[in-house]
Amino acid sequence: MWVSMGIFSCSRKRLFTSNLLRYSFRVFYSASSALLLEDHVFDCSPDKVEVNVVETNVIDNISVPRKWYRIKKESKLYPVIVKVYKSLSWEVAREMRFFNAVNRYGYPHSIYAFRIIVHVFALAAMEMEVYALLRDIVNYNREAKMDMYELFQSLLDSHEHAWRSVIVCSVLMKVFASNKMPENAMDVFVQTKKIGLKPNIKSCNFLLKCLVEANRVNFVRSLFEELKNSGPSPNVHTYTIMMKFYCNGHLERDVDLLQATDLLEDMERNGESPTIVTYSTYIHGLCRVGCVGSALKFIQDLIHENQPVNTYCYNAVIHGFCQKGEMHEALNVVEEMKNHGISADDYTYSILIDGFCKKGDIENGLRMIKEMELCNIKPSLVSYSSLLHGFCKSGLMDISLKIFRDLGASGYEYDPFVYNILINGFCLKDDMDSAKNLLEQMMSNSLELNAFNFNRLIHGFCKQGMLDKSLELLRTMLQIGLVPNILTWNVVANGYCIKGHLEEALKLINEMKELGINPNSYTFSAIINRVCKDKKPENAWELFPLMIKNNILPCDVHYAILIDGFAKQSNPKKAWILYTRMLKAGIKPSIVTYTIIINMFCHMNKMDEACGFFKEMTENGLIPDTISYTSLIAGFSRIGDMKEAWALFNEMLRRGCSPNVVTYTCLIDGFCKSRRMDIARLLVDEMNRNNITPDVVTYNSLIAGYQRLGDFEKAHNLLIEMKKSGILPDDIITHRTLGMRAGETN
Repeated sequence: MWVSMGIFSCSRKRLFTSNLLRYSFRVFYSASSALLLEDHVFDCSPDKVEVNVVETNVIDNISVPRKWYRIKKESKLYPVIVKVYKSLSWEVAREMRFFNAVNRYGYPHSIYAFRIIVHVFALAAMEMEVYALLRDIVNYNREAKMDMYELFQSLLDSHEHAWRSVIVCSVLMKVFASNKMPENAMDVFVQTKKIGLKPNIKSCNFLLKCLVEANRVNFVRSLFEELKNSGPSPNVHTYTIMMKFYCNGHLERDVDLLQATDLLEDMERNGESPTIVTYSTYIHGLCRVGCVGSALKFIQDLIHENQPVNTYCYNAVIHGFCQKGEMHEALNVVEEMKNHGISADDYTYSILIDGFCKKGDIENGLRMIKEMELCNIKPSLVSYSSLLHGFCKSGLMDISLKIFRDLGASGYEYDPFVYNILINGFCLKDDMDSAKNLLEQMMSNSLELNAFNFNRLIHGFCKQGMLDKSLELLRTMLQIGLVPNILTWNVVANGYCIKGHLEEALKLINEMKELGINPNSYTFSAIINRVCKDKKPENAWELFPLMIKNNILPCDVHYAILIDGFAKQSNPKKAWILYTRMLKAGIKPSIVTYTIIINMFCHMNKMDEACGFFKEMTENGLIPDTISYTSLIAGFSRIGDMKEAWALFNEMLRRGCSPNVVTYTCLIDGFCKSRRMDIARLLVDEMNRNNITPDVVTYNSLIAGYQRLGDFEKAHNLLIEMKKSGILPDDIITHRTLGMRAGETN
């Protein structure tokens, strides 16, 4: 165990808190003690090194332990200590870095010597130097994977003079906090309190701020409570940090307005006056949880009480109203702000422009730009970006492009965000060439590119079937050193699948793996889906071993696609085998899988089995959707059991599940085949009331129904009605029409 070494002992009122005192400190060194230390001959023998005790009336005492650790003869650390002791020179202290010292003289001697230097600077109130030294020591210990909790004791002064370590403790806490070592920082705080010292509130605030930024909720709460209970007492900065903690929220932590409000009351009780930052943070918290009206009332109360309010406070409320789409209220707040002598700034107008453009009100967005110019406020690129977004959303790409070019001519420097707005706008209009030109401009202007810039274009070209251009963009990404992410690869793989190029899609998987990107579940889903659409579910089944080889276990989605593929191929046996294998693999069927099985049995007219699976689905906690109900209704309608079909339809309505055009058409077709045209017609009227437009299949069922009854006139009228609705007849209706004409002739 190392022997503690005292450095200085002086009355607390004479700690070096001014330049004058530091000057006295330097004079003392040059006059007496420094000379004694400088002239002392260090005995570097292996046995021991002894130093005499020096006493003066300027510094109470300088105590040095009489036994030191063995050091090498070539040691230069103690002369460095003497020089630092004499000059308080940072340049002298940096002659030997801690890492190099450990390599040359070993850890025990180095930490011992550096502790002396740290305390020299600490007692001279030179905290920046103390911070730099402690940071080096901490970094070494971390890289060497040493126990950080032992470092605190290693850096303390002697126990009888522990009070002299308060600055070292405070700074060490800051070093740990700034290096993202909150546990160690908290340990220093606790250990400092245990030895009867109180770290300064400035260091505690720094630690609290770092804990808030790291979202260490438990540490934040416990540290704040400890400060309130046993000190150092929180100041306005402490409360403001906590206000941000409660009002900003972070990740999964919500805004806690109750605690934030309690903080304001706590400050009042403790005589701490909130600053404008404290108030504005609280106002932002109110707006984040949607209490915009309350936030405005709070501002009005502050003004009434002559408390500080600024544009930042008002902007939070304006943004809150804009987020709600209440633009009229937002404009009223701007006027109120101006009436109180607070001018709107660039951010205020940017909020308004964005709010108007998101509502599609581009005209008012432009008006805000003009108003900014009248107020001699130069619109920022952010303001124009919101305007460009509004024009692009409205499909006005010509105007967007003109504004974009005018901005460049006016001296604005484009950023990637502005380019992305225009690229996305052109992609929405399927103008892929214009979008590609903008991307090329970004590259020529050396703007930072990422996968998102390319993904939108690659997806657009794939959507239009231009795989060659998608691949060209993919190659460009690789050439500029930008590795496409899995989303990009999946878009291209899906494009291959849509075009039916399955071999290329599989080759793409190998290329991905060569670049260190592993295919995911979606990659195989696209391929399996394409193979099944090509009516080759057997080939899709063969992909399962390849998935497992790539560490991707087939999930419910993959099984559902395959089961559906076999079902549509009228191969229920293999569909059932797959379903049982899925269950054996421990995969629970989703509502999609159940619906596929139900639909398969319905097409086989096995309604008992279909109903059995429907019941099992509900018993497993899955809520039937429109497709599930429609599958059963279609099955019962197909076999003419309209009583069951009608009962399911009513159950569907009771559960709040809305029928669609397919649901109605299945019922109409069933009632038409049962010669109940009255009910079929009532269902058509209900469709119209619910704004569900009958399609060509609906009309085909109705026309066929009237033909069965020999009512060719009503069938013909339906044909006319259908054409007036803009629905073109299909081949079936054309044949029906020929039948009607034959009936009329007869």
